[in-house]
Amino acid sequence: MYRSPIFYMMLLPAVVLTLLFSYVPMYGIVIAFQDFKPWLGVSKSEWIGLAHFTRIYQDSDTKQVLYNTLFIAVLKIIAAMIVPILFALLLNEIRKMVFKRTVQTLIYLPHFLSWVILAGILIDILSPNSGLVNKLLGSFGISPIFFLGEGNWFRFTVIVSDIWKEFGFSTIVYLAALAGINPALYEAAEADGANRWQQTLYVTLPGLVPMIIVCGTLSLGNILNANFDQIYNLYTPLVYSKGDVVDTFVYRMGIKSGEYGFSAAFGLFKSVISSILIVLSYRLAYKYANYRIF
Repeated sequence: MYRSPIFYMMLLPAVVLTLLFSYVPMYGIVIAFQDFKPWLGVSKSEWIGLAHFTRIYQDSDTKQVLYNTLFIAVLKIIAAMIVPILFALLLNEIRKMVFKRTVQTLIYLPHFLSWVILAGILIDILSPNSGLVNKLLGSFGISPIFFLGEGNWFRFTVIVSDIWKEFGFSTIVYLAALAGINPALYEAAEADGANRWQQTLYVTLPGLVPMIIVCGTLSLGNILNANFDQIYNLYTPLVYSKGDVVDTFVYRMGIKSGEYGFSAAFGLFKSVISSILIVLSYRLAYKYANYRIF
């Protein structure tokens, strides 16, 4: 701190804001152990111990919500690794820089749009009656599909739309990793008679492995985050059984149904599991890719 006081001064506002808005309000987690009544407050609400946590393990609805969350999040994580890697490899083969930069710009623009805007667009184009997609399918004799009203199709739509929105931005990470591969390795491979496919297989992919490990292990911390913004803006009661995730369930139980104690307990349960997974992911990233933040 004595050697770099300016840097610590720059960090101070972020630390103060984090303490004020993330740590000071944490006394509120006591609600998870109470039958909380807003008109009584935290101090006078009845203490019920682990009753809410027992309900989490016994309630069939919470089990379904956890399954939905894991199913959607795991598929998103897998797809969010495969698609950007493949696209980065394809872009890396393009030699016309103007075309390459134009494509890069177009594919990562959706990242900067909010899910409120994108949800409105998706609801319009996926409408079973007037949507562009179903009109196109109808021209091939395919019956209209209720993408946002049928459980399995809803999951498919959520995963595909998330990939479309985020894969362009993730591609930048892998393009940066590709730029760091020593060109001499390609020259040596070419001198040995390797074609472009063999160079990709034996030079490019091994060069990407450390970044793939880092991104894969760090994504473990988000395995219980299926993206509240996206789900909330797209789902309806028709798909609760297949599309309701932890965050949307906590919102509905706490804000809409007034079960503050139970929703706080479920949120605390998720936070504890996520914290453990984040620590585990950093350990794995350091062990297998020599990556560490602190």
